Amino acid sequence: MEGSDQRQYPLGMEAGVHKVVAPPRQSTVDKLKGKLKETFFPDDPFRSFKGQPARQKWLLSVKYLFPILDWASHYSFSLFKSDLVSGLTIASLAIPQGISYAKLASLPPIIGLYSSFVPPLVYVVFGSSRDLAVGPVSIASLIMGAMLRQAVNPSTDPFLFLQLAFTSTFFAGMVQASLGILRLGFIIDFLSKATLVGFMAGAAIIVSLQQLKGLLGISHFTTEMGIIPVMSSAFHTTNEWSWQTILMGICFLAFLLLTRHLSMKKPKLFWVSAGAPLASVIISTLVVFLFKAQKHSISVIGQLKSGLNRPSWDKLLFDGTYLGTTMKTGLITGIISLTEGVAVGRTFASLKGYQVDGNKEMMAIGLMNVVGSCTSCYVTTGAFSRSAVNHNAGCKTPMSNVVMAMTVMVTLLLLMPLFAYTPNVVLAVIIIVAVIGLIDIQAAYHIYKMDKVDFLVCICAFLGVIFISVQDGLAIAVDNFGQQ
Repeated sequence: MEGSDQRQYPLGMEAGVHKVVAPPRQSTVDKLKGKLKETFFPDDPFRSFKGQPARQKWLLSVKYLFPILDWASHYSFSLFKSDLVSGLTIASLAIPQGISYAKLASLPPIIGLYSSFVPPLVYVVFGSSRDLAVGPVSIASLIMGAMLRQAVNPSTDPFLFLQLAFTSTFFAGMVQASLGILRLGFIIDFLSKATLVGFMAGAAIIVSLQQLKGLLGISHFTTEMGIIPVMSSAFHTTNEWSWQTILMGICFLAFLLLTRHLSMKKPKLFWVSAGAPLASVIISTLVVFLFKAQKHSISVIGQLKSGLNRPSWDKLLFDGTYLGTTMKTGLITGIISLTEGVAVGRTFASLKGYQVDGNKEMMAIGLMNVVGSCTSCYVTTGAFSRSAVNHNAGCKTPMSNVVMAMTVMVTLLLLMPLFAYTPNVVLAVIIIVAVIGLIDIQAAYHIYKMDKVDFLVCICAFLGVIFISVQDGLAIAVDNFGQQ
């Protein structure tokens, strides 16, 4: 037949036709098992255990629980040299940030240093990220301070406030560790990219505006978080403004922004931006000391007690009066800090081509917060700014966290009297510069181009944070996300 295809095909086969075998039928129970395995064990962490003798399975189990045993067995002096440089570099950033973030949480400055000492040592044992640098972070500090101030005034009852902070940290650690142990890490996915972009931007603005107290030298300032009461408080206390404080603040703000811009333009000069906060603290402290600036309207930190942190398990307060407050604060700060820590760890792992087990990270972060709550620390996680410095400084293993912790320990033992003349305005400036990077305009624009509904969620989170409160803004965004 003219125009017909004369090619011959094997029996049962036709041109362009491929038979597909139907999948075997599954019972409802088998389907449920498959769904549960896909949800809780998508990475099949026990794959390497199959076919191994009992002794090898035991060794693999120990290494799975304690990742330090995996990399410490082949650790070398050349690796330590890289980790030493990285650890000292992030310590120069961790010391001023620790003091600043503790004040942001309405806690004694020394608690911020404690939180950069014990938790990193715990993370080194249980954590799987090579680049994560552990310590307090701005957003969790802000949320904890804001939520606990609703129950207790840190000025009139500082000891009770400290008890609530330690107890909240305990609950945050329990939540985080439980999510990892039960492999419920998918829960943090309820915080969508749009939610986090809007929330972080709004929180960064509120954190910055809260620093007007230190930047202007105001003594009486609102404890509310909304932009309206904050700005109202600033402009209704113009009689407390100090031109000396404002001048010093502008100078160091310009210095830190300049070093940040330089490091962004030339990544090889990352150490300039990393060391700038500590340099600002040293220079400003010398200026205040030499010119007796504390007598000219510039407030200073004051005397800080030297020595290592005492155990604080006796300060954990499970009294029914405050139990709801501490549990709620622990839940929110735990989820937020966990989301940041896991995201940071995965980001830098992808840059170096290794894998980070999200559930193991949750267990590690949770355990370090449980231990931290018993050793005078408040909630900590993997900080993006410190981890970026750690990565750029060439860290090879988590040992850089040990170097940082030992440096902080020396500071706690020997150098605390030197901070007596450190001006509060410099701490405020350090916080402002640190949180500027949380405002991601490009990410917001990308969300707008990709999905208008997600952009609406982003805007809801942003407006809720700056006009209502940090925790309410997050709740609004999560509710909107859940209704999509």
